[in-house]
Amino acid sequence: MLQDCAPAGVAGVRPHRAPIAILSYHQTATPPARGTPYRSLVLPPAQFERQLRALRLLGWRGLSLRDLEPYLAGRLTGRVFGITLDDGYRNNFDHALPVLRELGFTATAFAVSSQLGGSNVWDHANGVPPAPLMDVAHLRTWSAAGMEVGGHTRHHVNLCACTDAKARDEITGCRQELEDVLGAEVRSFSYPHGLHAAQHVEMVREAGFTRAVTVVSARAGWNDEPLRLPRLSVHATEPLAMLVARVTTPLEDWRIARRLRRAAAAMPATSMPAAAPAATAAPAASALAEQRLTEGLAPQAAAISGVAQSMS
Repeated sequence: MLQDCAPAGVAGVRPHRAPIAILSYHQTATPPARGTPYRSLVLPPAQFERQLRALRLLGWRGLSLRDLEPYLAGRLTGRVFGITLDDGYRNNFDHALPVLRELGFTATAFAVSSQLGGSNVWDHANGVPPAPLMDVAHLRTWSAAGMEVGGHTRHHVNLCACTDAKARDEITGCRQELEDVLGAEVRSFSYPHGLHAAQHVEMVREAGFTRAVTVVSARAGWNDEPLRLPRLSVHATEPLAMLVARVTTPLEDWRIARRLRRAAAAMPATSMPAAAPAATAAPAASALAEQRLTEGLAPQAAAISGVAQSMS
């Protein structure tokens, strides 16, 4: 997946809370042939269902961004995680919606407003097979079922390659078009491919969106900007136990910290700041933190393993 073209920011001060995972899905369907671009983003429906059932067995509840907002703001606490589905594929209406309704979960589907009832035309040139998108009737039924519809621009554009006028039209026009056909407010937004810069965040804010997601791989922390929330991309190649651990434990936070440590260790000594000698205790402290994390995760790992085995 593509990364953001600008670093995440911090806006204001919000109550401290535990990080919250927001899952990023695309399609729930039979995967295309091996070698097809982005094949891992197409999850077999049974795999999608196993993931959500496993999380529910462990006492977790999946929510749309709208329903997750009070938890992100620190006004509510609980075992919750976010469920988002980019692009508005019709196979999610066919396969994901029945599972979500049965489990009592909600989710946000991000729709490309100029392609309602159309296809993923932005991917065709990359060798991705055409896949139908939800039309207006599908989106209205999705919304009536308690799910949320969010915006994903008018044409699924790379905002960083657009002029400011074009980017503003893609963002603002998307919200207007979706609200016109749904007859309801649209407050959540997803940056196509995760690509955006600081001015696009302001455009999203000015358009009236109150929350937006990227593809930065992390759990949403208490100090993350509501219009630049990170997500955990879900791939068909990921084992069930790993997906569950990323949602329910600090595993993802530890993986990020490990990558940062390795990047710092790989830096040439000449590029280190003068105060670097003061950080000589960092490796030992890092090892101790890793040991404590491993010990703390042991009981949860046993529960996750048991649930994963029962679902297989």
